[in-house]
Amino acid sequence: MASFLPIFSLLLVIVISLMVVRVATMALVLTGISQQLAQFQARSAFTGSGFTTSESDRVVQHPVRRKIIMMLMLLGNAGIVTAVSSLMLSFVHAGSETSSYLWIRFGFLAGGIFVLWIISRSEWVDKRLNNLVEMALRRWTDLEVCDYSNLLHLGHGYTVVEMEVEKEDWLAERELAALRLSEEGVLVLGVDRPGSDYIGAPRGFTKLQAGDTVILYGPSEILMNLDERRAGSSGNWDHHKAVDRHLQAKREQEEQELEREAEPEQPTN
Repeated sequence: MASFLPIFSLLLVIVISLMVVRVATMALVLTGISQQLAQFQARSAFTGSGFTTSESDRVVQHPVRRKIIMMLMLLGNAGIVTAVSSLMLSFVHAGSETSSYLWIRFGFLAGGIFVLWIISRSEWVDKRLNNLVEMALRRWTDLEVCDYSNLLHLGHGYTVVEMEVEKEDWLAERELAALRLSEEGVLVLGVDRPGSDYIGAPRGFTKLQAGDTVILYGPSEILMNLDERRAGSSGNWDHHKAVDRHLQAKREQEEQELEREAEPEQPTN
């Protein structure tokens, strides 16, 4: 039984590592970034694989996210070293054992890792574990968190995108008031201009320039069309069609609300 202790130690390190990454992922999500990006950044920091994307720059520039990433780096180094050491210790005396016993130990290790992999891929476990981690973070930490994904109903047909303005774009060299994006159901949250301060909640007189990065919130389909929209009559026509689609969607939503209000209430027993 003593020969299995290093294997138990290795599996325990893997479990703890998975939990640390899960907690860090949820903490990053609560600071306002997407689940996919948070998971990628947490795994990168924990494994020490490095940061090379512009998204990573935004993570480390945020004070709360930077603290989470730094803690992951420290825990990741200790966890990986411990895991490798445990794996080496589990087979250091393999030469003095029979081949059948050695295969049993290999099978036990492989089986344990397979079970952990199945659990980590389970949506049922993932959902309940995320709820538990979120509740614990909100109760026992003082992180300045905000779940923007739920707040803005992202994933329900709406999304937030960063769109770079190019010279031939329909958006380029025009004021926001003239674009009338709100008629398409699109809100401009901010404009990031190279060599200038960030413009939050820009007003109608703000003129978009080539090279600007615009942060937009609205229906996913319309934002995709807006990203491909080019200057000229074709772009204006696409704008009018997007306005019509948005008005049609609003009418359908209002009709559904009226139907729900007209439905008689079910008597309660």
